[in-house]
Amino acid sequence: MDKKIELIAPGGTDKLRIADCIPEAPGPGELRIRHEGIGVNFIDIYQRTGLYPLPLPAVPGVEGAGIVEAVGEGVDSGVDSVAVGDRVVYAGIPGAYAATRLLPAWRAVKLPGDIGTQRAAASFLRGLTVHMLMTRVCPPLKESVLLVHAAAGGLGTTLTRWAKDAGHTVIATVGSEAKARMARANGADHVIAGRDADFAAEVGRLTEGQGVDWAVDGIGGTTMQKTLGCVRRFGTVASIGQAAGPIPPLRVEELGPVRSLMLSRPSVMAYAAEQETYRTAAQAVIAAIRKGIVPEAGEAYRLVDAARAQGDLEAGRTAGSPVLVP
Repeated sequence: MDKKIELIAPGGTDKLRIADCIPEAPGPGELRIRHEGIGVNFIDIYQRTGLYPLPLPAVPGVEGAGIVEAVGEGVDSGVDSVAVGDRVVYAGIPGAYAATRLLPAWRAVKLPGDIGTQRAAASFLRGLTVHMLMTRVCPPLKESVLLVHAAAGGLGTTLTRWAKDAGHTVIATVGSEAKARMARANGADHVIAGRDADFAAEVGRLTEGQGVDWAVDGIGGTTMQKTLGCVRRFGTVASIGQAAGPIPPLRVEELGPVRSLMLSRPSVMAYAAEQETYRTAAQAVIAAIRKGIVPEAGEAYRLVDAARAQGDLEAGRTAGSPVLVP
């Protein structure tokens, strides 16, 4: 009997339960994938806590990779489409924490033979997020200076490498000296270490008081207010999460006119829901994985240990991108 993880109520990791399941037959336009890897992301935690509510009971998780087991009626069998036996990756739709799942066929992206399914599963959503940031939210000008929080995590690592590959300067923040070494190894030009570090003052020193061109903040909480003080006039702040808790309300006067800042709150789920955008971004992420920009998978957990994987991610005990293995 296959297994899946169900969220039965909003709350802590104790609200995740292990349940039996059987493979379902795909309907029109659908396929069934047998997972070989499932990504673990902060959005899974936001769904669990009720910040991004799901109809309950629900199977969390929004990305994975594996083998196509069955296809439904109307699924194109052309050269570029997927077929039974293909290795594929997908992102952007809940239901991943299971041995098998049904998936709209257009979400499935074929994997080249030189990319492992676990690596793809652990990095695809993060790659899509970075593509969204770099191409739509705040496309950096030539030789921009970026501030990347939590730079040793899966998203931070991918963003740092992607930005460096494009010729930009990266100022990274991390929680410990061990993670600082990882950020430097990933190409960060300057690393500010320590959860209590005055990163705003250090950014000011590093930029000679000018501030960075744009900042990516997935920390939230009180960090967001400090991040605003790190950005130059007419610079951009992208708020993409709140791992440290809710963001206190901001008055519009805190953005301008004196600071003249641009603030964005983009959703990678909305980005991935645009079918043509998804196709284009997916190929860019595949290319970035092959180029080594997108890192290898982080720690592997068994699917039945999903609660522990989420707990470790939530507590900052992980580095890189965790992955569940059925």
